[in-house]
Amino acid sequence: MKRILIARSAGFCFGVKRAISIANETAGKAEGGTAETAALPIHSLGPLIHNPQTVEELEKKGVRVVESVDDIPCGKVIVRSHGITRRDGEALAAKGVKIIDATCPFVKKAQEHARSLSREGYAVIVVGDANHPEVKSIISYIGGGVPILTSLSDLRDASGIRKAGIVAQTTQSFENLMEFVSVALKIIPEVRVYNTICHATVLRQKESVAVAREADVMVVLGGYNSANTRRLAEICREFNPRTRHIETAAELSPEVLTGVSCVGVTAGASTPEWIIEELVGRIRSIWKEEKIQVAYYQ
Repeated sequence: MKRILIARSAGFCFGVKRAISIANETAGKAEGGTAETAALPIHSLGPLIHNPQTVEELEKKGVRVVESVDDIPCGKVIVRSHGITRRDGEALAAKGVKIIDATCPFVKKAQEHARSLSREGYAVIVVGDANHPEVKSIISYIGGGVPILTSLSDLRDASGIRKAGIVAQTTQSFENLMEFVSVALKIIPEVRVYNTICHATVLRQKESVAVAREADVMVVLGGYNSANTRRLAEICREFNPRTRHIETAAELSPEVLTGVSCVGVTAGASTPEWIIEELVGRIRSIWKEEKIQVAYYQ
């Protein structure tokens, strides 16, 4: 019997569910409000989450994505799950725009740790992708004049730093965080570490690895612009070379399933349940078998 084995934690994480709920509630209030409130535009500064299909659905409900504060003259702005920089937040407040904060609470915690470390005179090491909006938001909370290190090469080249604090992008792997910690401990006398990786991220990665080990082919579902989905694909590929990262079910080629009896499935934190369900349907249609077991990894 052919099997589809799905990681139980696949799909929306708590922070994403919360952001989507806030956005839907905001859009719903606009539809059901007065003529005056309904006329107020609703913006998202950058995509609310890194899933194009979900962002498209929100746009149909009136949540318009813009890339700059300059593109928001009035109305409401939903702060995405990744957070925004302090400068953008201050600029929006100065415009009198109504700010609806959907920043993930775990991201807020990383921002707070970065701010407190810099206030206490610690150099701040931020483990993550320096170009990612979440990391940019964390860095923006670090006080002026404080050294900021975002790569292992920066860390190894650092000199004269007597004490440093470490925070991480919430979707980083624990192994990557520990690599930074190991290097820092060798060259800096005092190192304070805050493990700001979201527990859901750790669980998702562990489950995905377990599924990848068991499956003949591993499919990772999620936006190509999603850092945590790309990271999942990288991790799964280490244990199963036949790992495919796709954004939608339609991208799964029948050739990938040739001679396969077990397909593993996981999905990034920004991937909605309906996309996972579409993939299961796509696999069923390719296999054309009467008996296919669909199970969640225990």
